[in-house]
Amino acid sequence: MLQQTLRLLLFLPLVAQAAIFPEHIGTFDKGSPASLSMPDRDLLNEFGLEATEQADYKSDSKHFTATAWRFHDATGAMAFFQAHRPSGATPAPVVKLTASTSDGSIFAFGNYVFQFTGAVPPATDLAPVYAQLPKLEQSPLPALISFLPSAGLIPNSERYVLGPVSLDRFEPRVAPSIAAFHLGAEGQIGKYKSPKGPLSLAIFNYPTPNMARERLLEFQKIPGAMAKRAGPLVAVTIDPPDLDSAERLLAQVKYETNLTWSQKVPTNEVKGFARTLINIFVLAGIILGMCLVAGVAFGGFKILARKMGRRVDPDAMITLGLDGK
Repeated sequence: MLQQTLRLLLFLPLVAQAAIFPEHIGTFDKGSPASLSMPDRDLLNEFGLEATEQADYKSDSKHFTATAWRFHDATGAMAFFQAHRPSGATPAPVVKLTASTSDGSIFAFGNYVFQFTGAVPPATDLAPVYAQLPKLEQSPLPALISFLPSAGLIPNSERYVLGPVSLDRFEPRVAPSIAAFHLGAEGQIGKYKSPKGPLSLAIFNYPTPNMARERLLEFQKIPGAMAKRAGPLVAVTIDPPDLDSAERLLAQVKYETNLTWSQKVPTNEVKGFARTLINIFVLAGIILGMCLVAGVAFGGFKILARKMGRRVDPDAMITLGLDGK
């Protein structure tokens, strides 16, 4: 009995954290939550998986299955989206990180990844689901994903690397010590078409160009590797089947600085700065008023002194009186 009670207490927090989907979506009613398999737990931990939920929804003869994965941040969700989407999925032409599958769709939304299969309700019915998501985080995606050349890229072949586990899954020919994740490195991998067969390109991003320059020397020591540095980026392809295609692909890797300010200025700081400016103007007005009052008082005192018969003014200016000569 005690063991059952302890198991129940341990299970309750998991149930509370798993409440991602509501009880009703449009005209569909939620069924019992289903267990979700974790085939590669080490990889999911590296991506920052926090919670999952899968539920079946029914409405008369229609039904669909909703699955959600919540990660620590949007980068982890993007990495999982790239790794989890089917190879035959059709990328959305407008919306990033969205793909249509044979039986539904899969997409990333902030730090969440959703997959819907079956008779999925319209977007208007799903909008309230996204509005009430717990622990939603919508930080900007890393700029590294934009440096992967698009010409010749095999669809759905992109894989994002956050650490040694994902590096081993997607490009095991590069050792973790060479990638040097302790320096803050992240990587983006893609596969490309060439006349002699597909080739893989990996781009690693480092905090500074000097770090990338040092890492380039280590990448060049990999047998069969062709590597290039562009700013803080190091691009490498290993044992490419077509050397000319590999050279042309590496030439497309260029670094362009794009500065984005994503930090939100706290409202209290804005109000404090505005209040400071107002106080400065008020103080300047008070000082100006005091100067005017002092000037009027001083002039009035002089006039009053003359009317009272005071002829000698100790503060009067000494003049030579040369006008009459």
